[in-house]
Amino acid sequence: MFEVMMTLFAIVIVGYAAGRLGYMGGEFDKKLSSLVINITCPALILSSAMTGELPDRGLILPLLGISILTYLILTGVGLLLPRYLTSKKEDEGVIGFALMFGNVGFMGYPVVASIFGHQAVFYAAVLNVVNTFAVFTIGTILIVGDLGDGKRFQKKVLYSTPMLSAYLAMLIVALGLDNIPGLISQPLTMIGNITVPAALLIIGSSMSQLSARTMLGNMTVYTTTVFRLLLIPIGFYYLCSALGFDPYVVNINTVVIAMPVATYGTILCLKYNRDTTLITEVTLITTLLSMLTIPLLTILLTQ
Repeated sequence: MFEVMMTLFAIVIVGYAAGRLGYMGGEFDKKLSSLVINITCPALILSSAMTGELPDRGLILPLLGISILTYLILTGVGLLLPRYLTSKKEDEGVIGFALMFGNVGFMGYPVVASIFGHQAVFYAAVLNVVNTFAVFTIGTILIVGDLGDGKRFQKKVLYSTPMLSAYLAMLIVALGLDNIPGLISQPLTMIGNITVPAALLIIGSSMSQLSARTMLGNMTVYTTTVFRLLLIPIGFYYLCSALGFDPYVVNINTVVIAMPVATYGTILCLKYNRDTTLITEVTLITTLLSMLTIPLLTILLTQ
């Protein structure tokens, strides 16, 4: 598991070097972000539901249920808690996004596989359907905020490519379609595989625009990190256990929400022309410290 996380972080370092050397940055990062959101990410979402493996149908509804409950509660956390973590009104949306969304699609899958085995990736994908819906609805609202011209969240995001792919993936899971032709699933898988390295390269490139002092973070960043990596997942672990959810479902959900801040935060900031400094700081710090917190959390889950 440590090796998997180090591998992912190595791609961030490559992105940092590419940004410093001028291969990435500026308009290139914006176009690559748009490609990830509108093409490669939807392909990743769809391919995750085309594993060809028969899941335990008895776990699908509990997974959807626990995920819906998780993001309903996290929505309240993301809207209310940031006002106590930062004195800057303009930073509340970014902090809220960081508290709500972990790096499920990029880091969650390989980490879940390393802990629970390859078959668990399918269940993580089921959880990720609700996560994806929340990212491109509530998450977009948090990042966009007030645009200054009275416009806020636009309903068309509900019909965006990522959301349409999430709806279709949910339908595939619900109908138990496990015989998707390779002519469809394999190209989607190949395109979807671009998402992870591309998103991590974007994070690294965004880091290259920051000063060394900025990358060290501040008290707001570290407080947010403690909530993101420890307090929130541990809280949900005990809450969902007390509510009687299947222990296997609780464990997978706990690991999924214990991921570092979702790279979509940086991508959405670039797309909507928001300052990427704070989101990049908290993404970097949580990614670094998750190499310690996730193994510690795994010890809790295996007791």
